[in-house]
Amino acid sequence: MDHGFVSRHATGDWERALITGNGRQGALVYGGPGRGPAGTPGGSSEGTSGGPGDFRVTLSHERLFLPVTEPLPPPSTASALPGLRASLYGGRFREAAERVVELAAGEHPGYAATRWIDPLVPSATLAFTPASTSGDYRRTCDFATGLVTQEWGEARQEVFVSRPADVAVIRHPGSGGSLRLAPIEEEPPVPIRFTRVIGPGRLVLEAEFSTPWPGAIRGYTVECRVLGDSEPIADGLAVDGEALVLARTVIHGSRPDPIEEITPDFDLLLREHTTVHGELFARSSIRLGRRTEAPEAEGVSGGGGRGEAAERLVEAGRYAVICSSGELPPTLQGVWSGTYSPPWCSGFTLDGNLASAVAGLAVTGTPELMTPVFDLLDGKMADFRENARRLYGCRGILVPAHMSTHGLHNHFGPVWCLTFWTAGAGWLARLYYDHYAHTGDLAFLRDRAWPFMTETALFYEDFLTRSGDFVPSYSPENTPAGGDSQACVNATMDVAVARDVLGNLVHACEVLGLEDARWRRLLTRLPGYRVAPTGELAEWIGAGGAGAGGAERPGAEGSGSTGAGGAGAGGAERPGAEGSGSTGAGGAGAGEPGDNHAHRHASHLYPFWYERDPAFADPRLEAAAVLAVRRRMEWWRGAGSDEMAFGLVQLGLAAAALGLAEEAHETVTLLATRYWREENLVSTHNRDAIFNVDVCGGLPAVVAAMLVRSSLPASGYGRLDLLPALPREWPYGEARGLVVRGGTVDRLTWEPGRVEAVITAWAPLLVTWGAQRARVLPGETVPLTFVGLDAKLTRESKV
Repeated sequence: MDHGFVSRHATGDWERALITGNGRQGALVYGGPGRGPAGTPGGSSEGTSGGPGDFRVTLSHERLFLPVTEPLPPPSTASALPGLRASLYGGRFREAAERVVELAAGEHPGYAATRWIDPLVPSATLAFTPASTSGDYRRTCDFATGLVTQEWGEARQEVFVSRPADVAVIRHPGSGGSLRLAPIEEEPPVPIRFTRVIGPGRLVLEAEFSTPWPGAIRGYTVECRVLGDSEPIADGLAVDGEALVLARTVIHGSRPDPIEEITPDFDLLLREHTTVHGELFARSSIRLGRRTEAPEAEGVSGGGGRGEAAERLVEAGRYAVICSSGELPPTLQGVWSGTYSPPWCSGFTLDGNLASAVAGLAVTGTPELMTPVFDLLDGKMADFRENARRLYGCRGILVPAHMSTHGLHNHFGPVWCLTFWTAGAGWLARLYYDHYAHTGDLAFLRDRAWPFMTETALFYEDFLTRSGDFVPSYSPENTPAGGDSQACVNATMDVAVARDVLGNLVHACEVLGLEDARWRRLLTRLPGYRVAPTGELAEWIGAGGAGAGGAERPGAEGSGSTGAGGAGAGGAERPGAEGSGSTGAGGAGAGEPGDNHAHRHASHLYPFWYERDPAFADPRLEAAAVLAVRRRMEWWRGAGSDEMAFGLVQLGLAAAALGLAEEAHETVTLLATRYWREENLVSTHNRDAIFNVDVCGGLPAVVAAMLVRSSLPASGYGRLDLLPALPREWPYGEARGLVVRGGTVDRLTWEPGRVEAVITAWAPLLVTWGAQRARVLPGETVPLTFVGLDAKLTRESKV
């Protein structure tokens, strides 16, 4: 097995299960000695001999969100905006956050307590108890095929989830045993009516929900077709000899082809699946070190050298995200669940988690797997518009921080004042624009990216105050030093995201031949970045920001709003807005919020996660950003930084963009050593806690960002920097199939003093290594060699 790993850990814990999936259906594969019967608790251990146990497959479906909490209209707080702004400008931040909750609860009693989204839940567990159980336990996962196996003496189980057939395929070669299909052994938060059907060669579990609101799913069916010699028993099927099971979850209302029409041939189905899954997985590869013959790999390190842990986790992460990208993108837990109460309901968390999970898709060669993100968002546009209208009286769209079955803004509170976070749509708009930048798909830019970006900007036109402030504002989950609330004025992230959206709109206008003056005017109204008194890029600009780069922004005094909201919906201005002094990049004024570096998010570093904000051409701002990265890293090195692994992804991307090779490498090392389980090579949210795929996408993205950095202007040459943040721990290596803005890096190899690359461009690219440069024109595939002081184009070389 060239790509994958071996484990000897038997477990009854679904969080330590091996994973396989086709994006729509997921399977958690676990069990072994002493792990059964199904539903009983079991820890993790190295399985050797004997003891009761079974092989289990817990099934799931990407759309199986249990209807628990009825969606409500977002609270109608638009009329209260002047009062909220007065409180915020007056420094009464907690008062403003509590006022939103008070208004919401007065409007609907359902807001008296925090409302959550509907959770992603499992559909059933299929358990196989072998007829004879003795001997050593071993399990494997092949990333290139999606095949997962368990072996226990003579008993064996083989599992994959077919993309072409949309079915879990499970084979039990051997001497037989018994099969049982049942719900998980856990009390659901709302009643579910289960009905089990057992027949010759057939196991079925029907689940019906009592859902009183329209639009929610009504239930699901798990159907298992069992091929082989079997007969019904009290709680399942007795199997004699080899058995093949075709299993799938069907959401009520969907109409898949009958399972009886699927050819019951394990090897054929595996070949057909591998053709699709394997091609996605093989699009790219990264090797960090010299090529050697590796032993059979176990765990994170696999027994390899300095770069092998990261190299293996790039593969493991890509595998998990490919397996959980279907019609919808990965949730917090991908497409898998083993509980009715997953942390944060395992929905789509839009203030960081989803962006991390999909961060590596384009650059590692699978940009089409971003399409589920856009399908999810485009399907919720009516809800996003309702959020903007009811919360702020604005046109355009406002996305919530959490969502699953709907996009209405229902989750917020007096501490987590999430209605004040307005950056979500703009952050997602960057994903739309980046899809164009990585693929060159003009139809996508025109038909999907442009409309989403425009609706995002419409909100800004109405929401910004006359003086260009973001009020209310919010830097995800962080509170200024000495503050009493997460509510604020002019969070750096809000400003950075708006700058990014509007800059991309200007670029898109040039590409599509549209007028851009409207968006250029809006850009001039935005506050600038601020440097804290201690030298770091400030996380909060406060109520008196300067133009980007330190100069007072053009037209700040009395500039009128071009949107329907006039002076920002609600109209309130900060006291003394006209003529307020600029602190700029060089200092801080009295009363400005203090930074809190001991925090998991690094939202103020957004200007470096994708294409670098041009404002940071100012050496003062760049130096401030470098110091901000290092301040956060000081906290992450400590024992208290055990939660929210994707914060390291945010830091790693910023460090790589700034050329901080050793800091970027440190983030990768911390991710690999703290937030990945040896037993199944699936990442966690906290240190060895909470099954979570955020950094399965994030770690490959950080490693790729250390190897290639790209940007694509609307006209002229794009830029591709090779090895912009290569650490000393990776002196040798190779990458293939990386997709960058404007083209692809078909092959990149390096060793001390020499870099070779083969670049294919669809836009003109300036390729650099250090101070050396070469140009690649659209439609060309050019081999490049950088040695010493010279960059040589070796067009005659074989690619």
